[in-house]
Amino acid sequence: MLRILISILLILASPVVADTKVPKSQMEIQLGFAPLVKQATPAVVNIYAKRIVQARQSPFQNDPFFRGMFRDFGEVRPQVQNSLGSGVILSEDGYVVSNYHVVGDAAEIRVVLNDRREFDAKVVLADEESDLAILSLDGARDMPFLDLRDSDGVEVGELALAIGNPFGVGQTVSSGIVSGLARSGTATGNGRGYFLQTDAPINPGNSGGALIDVNGRLIGVNTSILTRSGGSNGIGFAIPSNLVAQFVAQARQGHDRFLRPWAGMNGQPVDADIAASLGLDRPGGILISGLHPVSPFLQAGFAPGDVITAVDGQPVNTPAEMIFRMSVVGLGQEVPVTRFRDGENKEFGVRLIAAPDTPKRDTRVLNKKTALPGLEVSNINPAILAEYGLPLGSTGVMVEKPGPYGARVGLQSGDILHVINGKTVETTKDVEKALSGRVQRLAFDVQRGLQRLVIRFRL
Repeated sequence: MLRILISILLILASPVVADTKVPKSQMEIQLGFAPLVKQATPAVVNIYAKRIVQARQSPFQNDPFFRGMFRDFGEVRPQVQNSLGSGVILSEDGYVVSNYHVVGDAAEIRVVLNDRREFDAKVVLADEESDLAILSLDGARDMPFLDLRDSDGVEVGELALAIGNPFGVGQTVSSGIVSGLARSGTATGNGRGYFLQTDAPINPGNSGGALIDVNGRLIGVNTSILTRSGGSNGIGFAIPSNLVAQFVAQARQGHDRFLRPWAGMNGQPVDADIAASLGLDRPGGILISGLHPVSPFLQAGFAPGDVITAVDGQPVNTPAEMIFRMSVVGLGQEVPVTRFRDGENKEFGVRLIAAPDTPKRDTRVLNKKTALPGLEVSNINPAILAEYGLPLGSTGVMVEKPGPYGARVGLQSGDILHVINGKTVETTKDVEKALSGRVQRLAFDVQRGLQRLVIRFRL
């Protein structure tokens, strides 16, 4: 009895290490991860999705020589495309997180639990840029679910388990460690991602599955890998749980797309040369090169030439990291942002807002009485800038959809119209007027990305 009491006192007196669990007996060492797996796997599901895609049926598609020459030859027909992935239940009422590339644009979704129960599901919120989607299970109640851990507390070297359905073989568990933090842009190539890196094997079918810590809490959603062979080479990426929490919150608020805070700025990472020129003792932070007139950072006192070194107390070194930090705080909140200017750091509060949809975009679809029926155009405002990734200083009218005739003459979604037949266009009303009536020839002065183009054609 005395020995037991002494053991209890020693345990209470020992320092507590947050979020870390170590085996306390020979039995726990022999069991390994078995108790943890039993606890977590019921909340990880298999997802079967069907989507309808338009595919071109070419008689030369199986010919290695002619299929390249006749790529656009043949009839376009709808086809059913199946996808397989994983998901994680996050609440008793059946909210499930998965990847956008697994369930995005799906016409039919079936979710299968570890105990073989099956549910129909629908996407309630999806975002291709973040590669996340939130599903709702029809008729679900008292579901097993995983708790979310604060992913800012995750450290390199922590043990982690990846749970999913790789290659469709059934639910599988693999172990490893967290091998990197703050991986931005590496996994998707779009410069907007922010990931935890792990060497726990992740293979096709694991997408949307759980990355958990040794306490069974979700720290990330597995999304992609770096590989040369198609299989796992020990570098996998997971979307941090803090961002997942914001997706669930917005889904419960009724949003069908993810609303991320808008910075309204251009910036670049601070390298060694820039750091030396500004008097910084080391590279790091984001140098502001431009601010929109209604940017919340401009309103808070920031200016071009300032360096943003931290958001919400966390260091940021790329625009992707800054947007991530803003996103996990959430819209409507005020976040502390650290600014470096004239040799000193100072903290400012920045109100996080969505990109304003003002002035009105006044979207118009041209009718059959115009030269280009079906052309859809909108006035450019901050919301349009954010949705289409346009240059910060863009103004005028943007093509949302070129329509059948606009596409035929070379217009594309995202093109900015400046001049039509020698007349400057500043609003969608100007575009509609310029293309109305009997028009024999058309000349468009168009900005596409950073290029200026002139498109001429005869009707």
